[in-house]
Amino acid sequence: MLHSWFTRFLITRAARAYGFLDPLSLLAKMRGFAQPSEVAEPIELLRAGMLFHARGLVNTKAIQNNLDWVWPYWVERQFNPADDAFIPRAFSFSHINLTHRNWTAVGLPDVPYYPIVDPRGLVTPLFDGWSLDFWLVPTEGPPVFSSKLDEFAQTLSFEDNLRVRSTALAGDRSLSTEVSLSLENGAPCCCITVRPSGSLSGFIAVALRPYNPEGISFVDKIAVSADARNWLVNGRHPVAFDRAPGVNLLSVYKDGDVSHRLGELLNTTTEVNCPVGLATAAALFPVAVLREQPLHIRVPIFNELDSKKRPVFSGPKSWPDAMATIARLKIGDDRIQQLYDLAVANLVLHAPAEIYPGPYTYKRFWFRDAAFMLNVLLTLGGVERTRRVLAEFAPRQRRDGYFLSQEGEWDSNGEAIWMYHRFVTLTGEPPTDEWLKAVAKGARWITRKRLPADPSKPEARLLPAGFSAEHLGPNDFYYWDDFWAVAGLRCAADLLRKSDPQHAAACDAEATEFLTTIERSFPSGPQRRFPGAIPASPKRRMDSGAVGSLVADYPLQLFPPGDERILRTADYLRDHSSYDGAFFQNMIHSGINAYLTLHLAQVRLRAGAVESTWQLMDRVAALASPTGQWPEAIHPRTGGGCMGDGEHMWAAAEWALMVRNCFVREETCRLIVASGLHATWWRDDGASFGPTLTPFGPVTIRVSSHAQGASVAIDAQWRGPAPCIEISLPGFGTQERTTPSAHETFQLTRLPVRLAP
Repeated sequence: MLHSWFTRFLITRAARAYGFLDPLSLLAKMRGFAQPSEVAEPIELLRAGMLFHARGLVNTKAIQNNLDWVWPYWVERQFNPADDAFIPRAFSFSHINLTHRNWTAVGLPDVPYYPIVDPRGLVTPLFDGWSLDFWLVPTEGPPVFSSKLDEFAQTLSFEDNLRVRSTALAGDRSLSTEVSLSLENGAPCCCITVRPSGSLSGFIAVALRPYNPEGISFVDKIAVSADARNWLVNGRHPVAFDRAPGVNLLSVYKDGDVSHRLGELLNTTTEVNCPVGLATAAALFPVAVLREQPLHIRVPIFNELDSKKRPVFSGPKSWPDAMATIARLKIGDDRIQQLYDLAVANLVLHAPAEIYPGPYTYKRFWFRDAAFMLNVLLTLGGVERTRRVLAEFAPRQRRDGYFLSQEGEWDSNGEAIWMYHRFVTLTGEPPTDEWLKAVAKGARWITRKRLPADPSKPEARLLPAGFSAEHLGPNDFYYWDDFWAVAGLRCAADLLRKSDPQHAAACDAEATEFLTTIERSFPSGPQRRFPGAIPASPKRRMDSGAVGSLVADYPLQLFPPGDERILRTADYLRDHSSYDGAFFQNMIHSGINAYLTLHLAQVRLRAGAVESTWQLMDRVAALASPTGQWPEAIHPRTGGGCMGDGEHMWAAAEWALMVRNCFVREETCRLIVASGLHATWWRDDGASFGPTLTPFGPVTIRVSSHAQGASVAIDAQWRGPAPCIEISLPGFGTQERTTPSAHETFQLTRLPVRLAP
């Protein structure tokens, strides 16, 4: 105690002696904005934030005093005072990408390496590494740099492989690239094809850039091979061209960017070392040669933890094999079809062994993201891939039963147990002994973790204050955590019923009492500005963090469809936390959030408000990037990413499940079919979806039109007694069948249109 007091005294005295704020007093004031918690913020997020801003500090030194360089798209926009993306620098101590956090990954199933491509075709082959850019260098006139262009086309295609195609457009001249990942003798390689077209004469420059979509990535050394067909970057990473360029140009920081030297067509330098770490290079290829035969570039992928080793894969699945069991969509809306196909391919791509919410910034594990992503992957038929990821859950559990991905986040136990239960429910397979042990330990942890009873405290018997889903605000007693805990206890009871009936009964009773406690803690009284809505915690006013409380409805279904409290919460978020028709998260993300907008859409769909569902879905579809991706949060003015990874897999998962639930979703002991289908999806050529897993067995839904109305066909493989089926195609009323056969077609007649009096 004396030592602690003396240390605090020395820190305070030293700070005052040098004219600084007392850090201990400042931290104490900052803690006042949050509820007391045993973990102020997960160390993993602090570590990630420190690395993020460390790069931002380097960006500050490197960029603003070198604006005559060619920089990536986000810098060109963010540093342009005429652009909506402009951010004044002033007292900002780090320059980070907050306006165009957009990139698209390519890759192969079961291979956890993801080259990324930015919105102007900048390719980053290695994780967090340097990049390759592609420029037009005409014989006459200035060079054309893709990152500075307004006119640019980009798509992500999914055929035999994932391929990002980018085209820089400059009048009647264009430069196209295609990026993919391939295996060569089992080792992954980033493959780039470069094609010029139009009336251009001159050169195409392949430029080595010491940065990526996050900022500076140091290039200390560049060496050109004797035959001029290879670069060796930083002494270990090769870039291979399929032919020798006309000239290789190299530059170091003191001599400026290599873009300043594109007119030097005679250069004998074959190696440079840059003490600053901003070496650059450009290989110039005559356009006439590339017009006849495109340029091919190979960049071997190296292990992220050991940059000298190349990973080798003996038996990864091909794309057709990996997608063989995934539910197929056929629909009359090309955009929704495309977004679904790309979303499910990306879910498979990001679940090689563990599951990642993104290819770059979020290439790490969270139970929270894993639960949402795996639920969708499993529901769509990815059983073996889900099983493989679930095998990693129990090893992450501490001896006390806590499923740990980040300290201080109390939702993880409920999410892990719920996901075990979803697997058992949707596949019909019994849980393994290892899973049952993990579930029992996890349920006991929830019981022990609850706060003591205290009638004077609204948070009594809830879970402690924690960081929870970080987008809900500062540490608090989040209902998000509590609702997940209730669901985890219910699922534990169901899983343990045969092996440990006594513990199962205790979990059932605990879950019932816990939910009652939560409902009793909902704030009420005349001080409530929005009575009946559920805030983020019992000590919070209504704010955008209340979106976390919707989890009681979707996906957990702890309350019945259309619960008034849930709908009041959704109405509040629509009226007070929305921008341009989508959910706007004011806290942390400070942007439009695609996946939480889809949570609102799921609430509306479950309540039967299909028009609202379609409006929200249409808005999310419009927010997707040209390559069909959503960043974690979206800048309201630029439409670019402003938070998290450039393609966020939780968002992709929510889109895929939203489409699936429009065709078929489950309620207790019944399936609701076709309740979210818009007429444009099926009216002309019909629509189909499946097979998708349900608690009753795999199901495929087909909808088509005919002269008298519409038909809805159900093909199922019931695992036991058939569930009640409710057909609710919008505009056709509702039909129910209590004992449907495995193959049944319903004939529907359109309801008459009621004219207003």
